[in-house]
Amino acid sequence: MDKKVIMILVDGMRPDAIPACGSDYAGKLLADSACALNARTVFPSVTLPCHMSLFHSVDPDRHGILSNTYTPQVRPIEGLVERLDRVEKKCAFFYTWEELRDLTRPDHLACAVMLNQHKARNTDQAITTAAIDYINRESPDFMFLYLGETDEVGGHDKGWMSETYLGCVKNALDCVRRVRENIPAEYDIILLADHGGHDRGHGTDMPEDMTIPIILNGPSFAPGRTLKGVSIKDVAPTIAEMLNARPAREWEGRSLLAEAAR
Repeated sequence: MDKKVIMILVDGMRPDAIPACGSDYAGKLLADSACALNARTVFPSVTLPCHMSLFHSVDPDRHGILSNTYTPQVRPIEGLVERLDRVEKKCAFFYTWEELRDLTRPDHLACAVMLNQHKARNTDQAITTAAIDYINRESPDFMFLYLGETDEVGGHDKGWMSETYLGCVKNALDCVRRVRENIPAEYDIILLADHGGHDRGHGTDMPEDMTIPIILNGPSFAPGRTLKGVSIKDVAPTIAEMLNARPAREWEGRSLLAEAAR
């Protein structure tokens, strides 16, 4: 059976927030997964540049997005969704921040659902419910599920590692658990963040901003395995290999599949 992958991104989730948030699922998730809890994002550690590097496997100075304002690439690189579409994989986006619409070019997604309420509470649970329903109805090969409350409601409003922030991380991990428990078991889940944060912001080269978790959970991955030297740019090549797609020539990351496999 061909692999199927869900990538869940929790905006602004620091690795040290996972054990600190009080989630009774965090320990099981980490024990059941191959993990890189000191992976690196790109600089500037800002949401849209980091997402562009996630999907295009190059640094921001290559794709050209240096802020949360999208501008067309001067030297275009095909992203993950375009490469998957080339091999006829069904791809879907479920997200709550409108700027993410530009992560893929038009006419490559089978479904895109956007709840533009990222500054409100309970949007993570709402978009997760919609994603689970779609997975069980349509069986996409690849889904991107974006959870934004941790960054906006937690970090920017109350501060990274505040009580509110940690509550948002706990809620995001509950969303991950809901996905894991309510979709077919053959799906692999890749859970990560785009950046971390400190005080009420991010964007610097401080370790608090630049260090992210990348957690690989599912039948393809070895539980308890620790991965080293991992970058956010490695995620697109990993998913491409899992779904039998060729990486774009310009991609700079490496596939983690051999290191993380059972």
